[in-house]
Amino acid sequence: MPRPPVRLVLIVAAVLLTVAVLGLGLLRAATYDEPPPASIAGQQAVPANGTSGRCGPVPARATRELRGMWLTTVMNIDWPSRPGLPEAQVKAEYVKWLDLAVAQHHNAIFVHVRPSGDAFWPSAYAPWSEWLTGKRDGRSPGWDPMAFMVTEAHARNLEFHAWFNPYRGTQPAPAGPGADLTKLAPNHPLLKHRDWAIAYPDGERARLYFDPGNPAARRFVEDAMLEAVQKYDVDGVHFDDFFYPYPEGGGNAFRDDASFAQRADKAQSRAQWRRQNVNTLVREMSERIKKLKPWVKFGISPFGIWRNKDTDPAGSDTHGLESYDTIYADTRTWVREGWLDYVVPQLYWAIGFDKADYAKVLPWWSALVKGTGVQLYIGQGDYRVGEKGPWRQPDQIERQLTLNAKYGVQGSVHFSAKQIRDDRLGSVTRYRTQHYATPALLPTMAKLPAQPPTAPRATAARRADGTVAVEWQASGDTKAVSWALYRVDGAAANLVATGRAGSQKVVDPAPPPAGATYCLSALDRSGNESALSNPVSVSP
Repeated sequence: MPRPPVRLVLIVAAVLLTVAVLGLGLLRAATYDEPPPASIAGQQAVPANGTSGRCGPVPARATRELRGMWLTTVMNIDWPSRPGLPEAQVKAEYVKWLDLAVAQHHNAIFVHVRPSGDAFWPSAYAPWSEWLTGKRDGRSPGWDPMAFMVTEAHARNLEFHAWFNPYRGTQPAPAGPGADLTKLAPNHPLLKHRDWAIAYPDGERARLYFDPGNPAARRFVEDAMLEAVQKYDVDGVHFDDFFYPYPEGGGNAFRDDASFAQRADKAQSRAQWRRQNVNTLVREMSERIKKLKPWVKFGISPFGIWRNKDTDPAGSDTHGLESYDTIYADTRTWVREGWLDYVVPQLYWAIGFDKADYAKVLPWWSALVKGTGVQLYIGQGDYRVGEKGPWRQPDQIERQLTLNAKYGVQGSVHFSAKQIRDDRLGSVTRYRTQHYATPALLPTMAKLPAQPPTAPRATAARRADGTVAVEWQASGDTKAVSWALYRVDGAAANLVATGRAGSQKVVDPAPPPAGATYCLSALDRSGNESALSNPVSVSP
């Protein structure tokens, strides 16, 4: 989700509540009039990654890209629909979101499990989230949402990325406790460690942060997040762009003077020290995740501008808030050092926007990841569809996805689930038809463990109720986590369905032609694919 940018966003009264909840990154540039879309001339295209193999005599084809959406829990923006719901209703709502993802041919979901120093799992480090329980007493709801969420996502062959906010301790009043320690849950860690707490900004919109400059606080929040990695079969650990807070203006200061005086190298400026603190968190999380579970992916969705070119020749051709200088997020270093497996810059601007043109920012990110082994996904601003300017055109995100493919982008994450469901202006339908019309396999990552399974054996293909079920047998090894079904259509075999290992029948959801021929492959949890099975044709 996916912050006021002083030079990029004009904050108005109508958006103050949303800013208070999520920060400015989700509203960046939202109040500007934007010029007509610009042409995209003179930019070098890079082909997208795909899959190749053979089903009998014909080549097999499948798109490989990550497709996902953010499911936001804070303030019940997406899910649960309101706090304090019964277990059965919370589960039913979650399953509907997963079914939406499947219907859109997504293959991943990013779920907000630590919005503000709280947890959607029984945690020794954090109180239960009030957005789930409806209470701020830290008491258990009596069930384990995280276990349910991961199991149900995997049952639909969706990767589950656990989305954490490391340093946010509370949300502003009146919806949250603000900076009032007396309103925290009794087991909130900032009650026990009050020296870790920093309130920002001043006044009624204050919230509490864990001090990023305090090594004990940093280690604690790392431990809190790694607890979920240890306990659950998550596929990814995901941060958005909240580290140090976005500036509020009005003379507000993030009061970390004591930490700075005690811990900074005397030669460091405050800005250098803060960047070092964030870098340390990112590096340590990367190292600790891989030591704990080497197959778990680690990714961050930062603000879309590292630095502007007029500030730094290495920056992008933009004129907006610079995350390097303003929120102390040295995104470029995280990528170049290989601390991330993937990066998802939030490019919530239209093609042609003068301060941050999507068509100019995207090439900068594409160039940054080149040769690093870090995969580039893009955070797509579905929430902006219907706003004035280019966002009133239903094809804005469709055009952005087309541009992504030209730059070798390996996936997209859409903000947020509610916008996917609502399909404002028919925008989602348009880009689904043009870009997500068929299933996709996840991109493989060379950095992750690879154990490609051996090919399964297809035994029969039987027609029933307008579909075809392909029966198969596993190869006997235990490496297969999911499967992919290919159907021969003319001169190629195209991917038509995916699923989780465990079933001995695979269903083609579309009515196939008479005598259709199929092949099946198996994949490990990192997306590495086996050879295809023997071909099998539908029985008369």
